[in-house]
Amino acid sequence: MTRFVLRTLAFLPLAFAVWYFAAPILLWPAVLIVRAAVYVGFADLVRAVEQSGAIATFVTTLGAGVAAGKGLVTVDVNLRAYSFGMPLFAALTLAARTAEWKRLLAVGYATLTPIVAFGVLADFLKDVAITAGPAIASQTGFVPWQRETIAFAFQFGSLILPAVAPAVLWVAMHLPFLTTLRDRNSVSV
Repeated sequence: MTRFVLRTLAFLPLAFAVWYFAAPILLWPAVLIVRAAVYVGFADLVRAVEQSGAIATFVTTLGAGVAAGKGLVTVDVNLRAYSFGMPLFAALTLAARTAEWKRLLAVGYATLTPIVAFGVLADFLKDVAITAGPAIASQTGFVPWQRETIAFAFQFGSLILPAVAPAVLWVAMHLPFLTTLRDRNSVSV
């Protein structure tokens, strides 16, 4: 167990460095998912979703200023804020040293990407429906129960999913490794 923990700690800085610098490429699929979601569900609110580095910019149809239409509202969302669990998953997977580590990393990445997209979309909706102020929020057309749902989705997508999903996914994908680790520790006791 100690060796596994030490290997994980050794892989963490490398995994976080790769994640940080490769974020524009690694998170591009999440932006594609977000684009598809807003074009299907929120086409009346969003004109475009652009990516610049690790920032997703939502260009809305909402107007800012004294009279609506004086300027378009844009919302920037930091993609890294919703994907910090990816390097943790990678470090744990690499530390486990299983023969199928490449496949496990690919499946983990494919599973975590929609979770990142969920958090990014919830952040955008929270910004325009709740924190942008009444002049902007009133233009969205969201009713109170929808704003409450958006607030819940934001909390769930920013506080729980980015931290818990990678750990739960790793445990689910590494049950044979964990069983072996448990058996080794029970023999040595």
